[in-house]
Amino acid sequence: MSLLLDAILALLVLAAAVRVAAGGDGFARVVAFMGVGLLLGLIWVRLAAVDVALTEVAVGSGITGLVLLQAAADAPLTREREVGLLYHLCAGMVGLVVFAALAVVVLLLPDPAPSLAPDVVRALPATDLGNPVTGVLLVFRALDTLLETMVLLVALIGVWSLSPDRHWRRAPAPLWPAPPSGALDFLARVLVPIGALVGIYMFWAGADVPGGAFQGGAVLAAMALMAMMAGLSPVPAIGGAGLRLAVLAGPFAFLGVGIAGWFLAGAFLDYPEGFEKTVIIAVEVAITVSIAVTLALLVLGPPMGRKA
Repeated sequence: MSLLLDAILALLVLAAAVRVAAGGDGFARVVAFMGVGLLLGLIWVRLAAVDVALTEVAVGSGITGLVLLQAAADAPLTREREVGLLYHLCAGMVGLVVFAALAVVVLLLPDPAPSLAPDVVRALPATDLGNPVTGVLLVFRALDTLLETMVLLVALIGVWSLSPDRHWRRAPAPLWPAPPSGALDFLARVLVPIGALVGIYMFWAGADVPGGAFQGGAVLAAMALMAMMAGLSPVPAIGGAGLRLAVLAGPFAFLGVGIAGWFLAGAFLDYPEGFEKTVIIAVEVAITVSIAVTLALLVLGPPMGRKA
């Protein structure tokens, strides 16, 4: 029965991916892309990678899907360039070659495959963390996680740079140009408090169970966007000092802890002995705030009016 479920999920992902690449209406393709993300989340759950599944659904499908929906709505209605059969055949062949190469790499791995998992398991108790994924992200490959927070910051700066100079410190255009309906207002008043609690729980529980800063931050960003769409909260101006401090809190708190590690623990991004979990949770608080604010601002876009 489980094999049948896996086969159905694989076929559904393939069908949704073909719909994304098939061309046609941009809105339908974005919806199909979001469907791919949701199905991939289910596949990651089947592979017992719940942390990856939460990230895929929250960020890969949810937040990214909102950005693509916004882009599809703002894009001018231009007719797609007609391409011939040869173009489609070449694109399909390239995709098959990449797939075959990846399959060969996976199938030729030795059995058992080389892994650092045993070393991580042995070292994890020293961090007092129950979730090995959090341990890997914030201890064993902390530099990668630091760079990921920097990438989000650079992406936001890139979006803001699309705004004309005269709009630089203003607020982005509302996500919902029409007056909010009663149904949307009711949904936001009920869902936003619950979603905010879920986001906070996902962050807080991430030290010991699946969850963490990225997943919790994405949920909090979605709740903030829903509150703005319903008119419960104004769209913030990007020139506000508090908002910019929130954006910078995560990357610079992480960087500050890394530099402090040189003096307190003898290495960059090392944690003082006996205070590992306390410092990691403090860093995750700052990262969660920054991720939530940055993702929401990425969806809102540059501070300039949108076409009706």
